[in-house]
Amino acid sequence: MSISKSSLSALTLGAIGIVYGDIGTSVLYAVKTVFSSGYVPLNIDNIFGILSIFFWTLTVIVSIKYVMLVLRADNHGEGGTAALLALASNAVKHKPALRRRLLLIGMFGAALFYGDGVITPAISVLSAVEGLEIVSPAFTRYVIPLTLLILFALFLVQKRGTGGIGRFFGPITLLWFVAIGVLGAVQIVGNPAILKALSPWYALKFMFASPGTTFVILGAIVLCVTGAEALYADLGHFGKRPIRLAWFGIVMPALTLNYFGQGALLLSNPAAVKNPFYMMMPEWALLPMVGLATAATVIASQALISGAFSATKQIVQLGYLPRLYMVHTSIKETGQIYIPFINWALFVAIAMAVVFFKSSDSLATAYGIAVCGNMLITTILTFYVIRYGWQYPLALCIAATGVFFVIDFAFLASNALKFVEGGWFPIMIAGAIFTLMVTWKEGRYILNKKLRADAIDLKSFLEAVFVSPPARVEGTAVFLTVEPGTVPNALLHNLKHNKVLHDTNLFVTVRNHEVPWIGLDKRLEIESLGRHCWQIVIHYGFKNDPDVPSALQQMRGRGCETEPMTTSYFLSRDTVVPTIGDGMAQWREKLFAQMHRNAGSAADFLNLPNNAVVELGSKVEI
Repeated sequence: MSISKSSLSALTLGAIGIVYGDIGTSVLYAVKTVFSSGYVPLNIDNIFGILSIFFWTLTVIVSIKYVMLVLRADNHGEGGTAALLALASNAVKHKPALRRRLLLIGMFGAALFYGDGVITPAISVLSAVEGLEIVSPAFTRYVIPLTLLILFALFLVQKRGTGGIGRFFGPITLLWFVAIGVLGAVQIVGNPAILKALSPWYALKFMFASPGTTFVILGAIVLCVTGAEALYADLGHFGKRPIRLAWFGIVMPALTLNYFGQGALLLSNPAAVKNPFYMMMPEWALLPMVGLATAATVIASQALISGAFSATKQIVQLGYLPRLYMVHTSIKETGQIYIPFINWALFVAIAMAVVFFKSSDSLATAYGIAVCGNMLITTILTFYVIRYGWQYPLALCIAATGVFFVIDFAFLASNALKFVEGGWFPIMIAGAIFTLMVTWKEGRYILNKKLRADAIDLKSFLEAVFVSPPARVEGTAVFLTVEPGTVPNALLHNLKHNKVLHDTNLFVTVRNHEVPWIGLDKRLEIESLGRHCWQIVIHYGFKNDPDVPSALQQMRGRGCETEPMTTSYFLSRDTVVPTIGDGMAQWREKLFAQMHRNAGSAADFLNLPNNAVVELGSKVEI
């Protein structure tokens, strides 16, 4: 499908603001962190070597791996860990054991995203505000309070949606890239010899001369590719062409100019190593750049927060987290949602990170493990997609992903050295979320197995009921059931207590699938059970918004007419009771019971009208 020039320009500008905000702000701290690590003495050879490693890391990981390879692995136009996981799991569905392992790996990758989501806004905003220390040391004591205030304001406005401020993201971030590119170019003009570091020779020379040091500092080098995962995660919003155009046309040149500008400054003024980004600009530009950097980091953080909301919605619909209360913040854009629990949980974790680590240098020690773990998992899943999904030869698949696997593993191993210093923080967050995910998934499996064991066949039950039918009342009853063909507990309770049956009865099962979208033409499966009773299965992708009343309107003209004003929705509200015996460990069963009890309303999740919902409860032992 062709894109008009105006649409392409708008999408490219949007991609600059949303996709590249994170990686664009890494110039604030990446070079400083490498030389402040204590492992790399500041001399001419090392400056050339480090700048060369920066450039080729961006080239290999971002340009080649993500922009050229991973963007090709789209799932019906969608990207991100959930989309890639769905592709990989479907590619190996004929290998159940492998599929289970891939699902676990993919879910751990999704959990790592939340660990990254805590560190990235903290280090980005804090490093921007730290520019005030260069303006005057007197501002030092205000850095942390001001950072917390900015972050609090950012999370406070989330409930209003990003539609109003989103239109400014692209222009502000574009201005940021132009500014950092110009600042770097000015320094390069003063010391053009630094451009020799574009040659991979200097990177190789540094690595072969100091292999041990190279391995250790990979944990700091990885800072230059922060946000690379966003290229793939935001594929569905912008498309491949705008993302690629933005990268090669604006972002990559601006980042290269700025990094090499910092290198040129260090060649002429080694004392600037304490903050080369802010010290390469004239004094009059300091405060404006602190303001622009803060705006850029807020935008980068906003993109990650919005990504956390979208990822959570997808994970919930894939069945790895309980339902959460979600608010749609835009009438036009279904993807714009706000999840209060995730919003404030993220804020608390980010505030803890800022207060605990106190500086961007300290936060840099916590950064990397989650990012590199996610990058490695992306490479593993990509291998299974191109091998089993695209049916490429094994040798080609290994060649295409093997190099990236080695690089990603080296980065991960290097960052693992920082585990005690701070790397434990995002891993602790990811581990907690992963535990919740697998506990919920396994608990749901055990609960559904128990319900199936106790279930009554729906067709046989209806035949028995209509031998001596109860009184029929006007209207339509919609009974939500987990498994099609089984009698919902709500129906049993309704017959037992009310002793009536509605004129029309719909037994509805909602199924979520490992594809982003399922079109309206494949939304419903309908089976007539006779006597105005119908078995219906509603299908959704993990990016569709479940809306049962809207889906049921598609039954018009198929022999079943439902009127919203005379339709009631009956839900079974099961209370889980943990017991000793088979199943999960006792603490996990208690955790699952707690999650099940606190899960969001099924009525809200399925968009049922509140004034037409009847919930009937029962206890289930697991």
